[in-house]
Amino acid sequence: MEAIAMNTKQFPVIDPIATGKNIIRLRVERGMSVRDLQAYFGFEEPQAIYKWQQGKSLPSVDNLYALGALFEVPMEDILVSRTSQLNLIICEQQAEACCSPLFMGELLRLSRIRQRAKIA
Repeated sequence: MEAIAMNTKQFPVIDPIATGKNIIRLRVERGMSVRDLQAYFGFEEPQAIYKWQQGKSLPSVDNLYALGALFEVPMEDILVSRTSQLNLIICEQQAEACCSPLFMGELLRLSRIRQRAKIA
């Protein structure tokens, strides 16, 4: 039996809750209210900002850039990351099977069936 090659890699991910707390901290340190941010962004309602602060959503890249300018910090200082340990298992036998003509033909056949189902 052949040995299976295994690689473990670090993959950075954003921690939305910690990022939200960081947005609160940066806002409060600068004496700003949620309403101040709402006005800065031109939002009709403050819900988006509350969602950012609660970690329910993250600001878009454009909004992160704007927050960085407002808080006078780089975007990276707004985001808080956590490192997720992903075990990426690379199995040569599986990789070869996935690239086999038989597998690719079956994949193409299933793709066509799905496309027909969407059209119908």
